[in-house]
Amino acid sequence: MTETLPPVDVDLFEVERLLLAEAAEPPLPPRHAEARDRVWDMAVRANPTLFDGPVVACGGLEWTDPRVLRLSWVRVTYRHYALRRVPGATALPSLFVNVVQPTDDGRVLVARMSPSTAAPGRWQLPGGSLEPPQAGAVLDGSALAGQAARELVEELGIGAAPEDLKLWVVTRGENGSVGLTYLAPALPEATLRADFAAAAAAERAQDREPELADIALLRSPDEPAGLSGPHADYLEPIVRRFFGRR
Repeated sequence: MTETLPPVDVDLFEVERLLLAEAAEPPLPPRHAEARDRVWDMAVRANPTLFDGPVVACGGLEWTDPRVLRLSWVRVTYRHYALRRVPGATALPSLFVNVVQPTDDGRVLVARMSPSTAAPGRWQLPGGSLEPPQAGAVLDGSALAGQAARELVEELGIGAAPEDLKLWVVTRGENGSVGLTYLAPALPEATLRADFAAAAAAERAQDREPELADIALLRSPDEPAGLSGPHADYLEPIVRRFFGRR
């Protein structure tokens, strides 16, 4: 795995261009694979909603030029991350997209995860893990923006066009996890709340718990500290950057 960036708690990288390249999953010793499967099976028994679906992990980050970042990505399934709980094993960092959604009066939306999710009660930006491209498709900048737009629709009911989402910053945090943060066009508060309520109602009508339990609109960089419950590690740095950009 290529690693050319200094490890700190949460890094924020200014990126003008992102280069993407697929890499192979590193070989795994049989004993680690067996231990991974045991850990995963125990997690599923504790939370039957867990799904071992396809997902994209980060194979490495490397600066090729100032503000040009090369990101290698690897096809795995969610089971892969059980390696984090296997002594002596190494799991690839996770890779996800998320979105800074402003209001037209300068606030920013944050969301709290539902109790049934893998991160119950956690405050974060709307977003989620990356899925690998289908056969014949590629994972490029357009596909990344498309997945970020899809997260807005699924979680908040917001129909943003992928071309209207701008890659704003890249983060690296806990377990080396890499986040691709997009900036969305500003919307009125009434629109955001109505869209979120409609999306949640549609999920409940299908006898499903919405992925997000609640939203909050922050007006200052100090407000995340007042949110009750756990926070995504990137949340406060991103919120500080949002309010400091003006």
